[in-house]
Amino acid sequence: MIVAPVDLLAYRMLTPRWSFQPLSGAGAAREGGRFNRPRTRALYLSLEPETAVAEFSQAEPLFSPGVLACFRIRVEQVADLREGYNRDWDPLWREWDCEWKRLWFIEGIEPPTWAMADLLEGAGARGLLFPSVKRPGGTNLVLYPERLTDGDELQVHDPEGQLPKSQKSWR
Repeated sequence: MIVAPVDLLAYRMLTPRWSFQPLSGAGAAREGGRFNRPRTRALYLSLEPETAVAEFSQAEPLFSPGVLACFRIRVEQVADLREGYNRDWDPLWREWDCEWKRLWFIEGIEPPTWAMADLLEGAGARGLLFPSVKRPGGTNLVLYPERLTDGDELQVHDPEGQLPKSQKSWR
């Protein structure tokens, strides 16, 4: 697994009710995500706006309203899985695209991607670039906010202050 710095723009569809916390990663912490266990904050982003929409809709023909936000990211240590599994990596990485939701929510089995997240932490990675399973050719990025350091930069692009500052507007 290659761990290198990234300097890029990424996108995320925010649920309107929680759009006042675009950097928290708390939503993924509630039930877990592909590369995070429950109670572990993770921010899932996409490198293309179209991928962000596909990930948000989860292939549903009708989906809830969302707010597309752009993020500026400069992070020193991100693993890169965009080229797929490499024989030099732990064999566990062959299963990065497993059906983690089926494993966890239906079968009650911890998905192997959570052990992969542990390997990332052990390697000092603050995130992972990986192919989208919802949009072929798309790329996702998961970041772990609690692993970011002072030298890293993660900010939502909101120059006009249009994102809400609290949840009060949604009551």
